[in-house]
Amino acid sequence: MNLTGSRSRALDSERRGSLDLWLRRIARHSFAVDLSLALAIAALSVVGLAAQHRLRADTLLFCALLCAPLLLLRREPLWRFTLVAAVAFAQWLLSAPQLADAAVLIALYRVALECRSFEVALAAATVELGAIVAAARWSPSEPVKIWVGLTGLGTAAGVLGVTIRQRRALLLSLRERAARLEVERDQEGRLGAAAERARIAREMHDIVAHNLSVIVALADGAAYTIESSPDRARDAAERVSATGRQALLEMRRLLGVLRDDSAQQPLAPQPGLDRLDDLLAQVRAAGIPVTIDLDGDPTSLSQGAQLTVFRIAQEALTNTLKHAPRPASAHLDLRCDPRAVMLVVTDTGSHGRVERPAPPADGRGLLGMRERAAASGGRLEAGPVAGGGWRVSLRLRPDAEPLGR
Repeated sequence: MNLTGSRSRALDSERRGSLDLWLRRIARHSFAVDLSLALAIAALSVVGLAAQHRLRADTLLFCALLCAPLLLLRREPLWRFTLVAAVAFAQWLLSAPQLADAAVLIALYRVALECRSFEVALAAATVELGAIVAAARWSPSEPVKIWVGLTGLGTAAGVLGVTIRQRRALLLSLRERAARLEVERDQEGRLGAAAERARIAREMHDIVAHNLSVIVALADGAAYTIESSPDRARDAAERVSATGRQALLEMRRLLGVLRDDSAQQPLAPQPGLDRLDDLLAQVRAAGIPVTIDLDGDPTSLSQGAQLTVFRIAQEALTNTLKHAPRPASAHLDLRCDPRAVMLVVTDTGSHGRVERPAPPADGRGLLGMRERAAASGGRLEAGPVAGGGWRVSLRLRPDAEPLGR
């Protein structure tokens, strides 16, 4: 049953394709088609008149007058129909019917194909009136039979024109829809690529800014203590090496999404709150004492929420390393709940003696944190603390819809 239906659909598709091709060819050679029709109708009419022994000057004149408009006014189908109808009415008054009267049907077909609805209705009413008077004039013995035949021919011509016009409109709408879908597909691809580039740039900023800040702080500390405390300098140098290796590993994992051989080198999962202790250890090693108050189980959060909290904590501590005057300390207050997460990161600057400078307004740090929070359905606030220092506050609802930028 399915095979039969598939074959039937394939045949229907093939027939529609053949019809579309035929219509396109006719549209490209419309003058040749009109010329062929006019000559064919004139020739058949002349042969018919000769067979009926009615080949006279008046019948030949009306034959020419009925066929000639088919080649004239090709861009004005309504005026062409009007001219053909006027000649047919004159023929009804002065002469007898002939096969050239088929020009009325062709003119009606053109009107139905190209003109507006009320013009088509007016032309059809004219043809119907002509069928009535022709049946009454030329076949008084059987007027109903002739009227039915002429009405059927006129209806067929009008329906054929309307059907082909609707077919053309459908094909045009399908082409426009296909073009619009192609444009939308390209736009979606570009938007997706831009979003992916923004995500990678944000992750790269988090990784590079934090680890480089730790490395710079450790290197400064090692240079400062290399003579007075060689052991501490050696420990700082080892931490610089370890931090650099970790940053390089995270960058390789992140950039793995841009490689074609990602199937051969599967990506590691994004960092979660289980790595928060390592983050705090790095900051402490760089010379910033960090404390934390934890309420709740951070591992109960989703991986996305954990990544958001971890990256914002990392960025906030990185800003402390980069901008807070020494000596400085930092404190994290993390409250975890499946319905709400709150993270507050504060640093003390110089314990209130020196005013903390604000991070650059055009930097990617604060902007990236706000975008990351909004993408996870949260809100982030950052600003100076009275008396010195800086405060970053994140309120996150893991079950909330992502907010707009």
